[in-house]
Amino acid sequence: MKTERLLLRAWRDDDLAPFAALNADPEVVEFLPSPLTRGESDALVERIRGHFDEQDFGLWAAEKTSSGEFIGFVGISVPHFEASFMPCVEIGWRLARAHWGKGFATEGAREAMRFGFEQADLEEIVSFTVPMNQRSRSVMTKLGMQRGASDDFAHPSLPVGHRLRDHVLYRLERSHWRDTLRETRSP
Repeated sequence: MKTERLLLRAWRDDDLAPFAALNADPEVVEFLPSPLTRGESDALVERIRGHFDEQDFGLWAAEKTSSGEFIGFVGISVPHFEASFMPCVEIGWRLARAHWGKGFATEGAREAMRFGFEQADLEEIVSFTVPMNQRSRSVMTKLGMQRGASDDFAHPSLPVGHRLRDHVLYRLERSHWRDTLRETRSP
């Protein structure tokens, strides 16, 4: 899939090294439990590839069309943990720090969202993060997603007392996504 500046595509083996580098960057993984080793990063790519086999969608490798440079991932996936809002499809992104603040996450996520609603025929897409992750929360808001405080949850994969256990949940239903599209296309 293409956007103005990005190609969202299948993963290639030459993505593994730059992906491992971004997963080892403490700033990139600030709101994740820990940086990933090369082995853990490669295993994550294998799980991402397997998700495509199961669902026909997933977290696409994101590449800048101007240079062909791999910059991270953007896409939709099915999370695997117990929570009140499950089952669901989550939209997410992880980009190398050099590409933050340039609108790539929002641009890629809009295309992933379009795919989710138009091609995967989803009724709703969610996204979640820790409350202090303002960068991701800003992207969620730009996508037209709404937070309901009653949807906030404690991530069951993290122990009680862990600094990242509390999460905020944002949602967007297909009907509201269509309204958002009309609003952004209006003169």
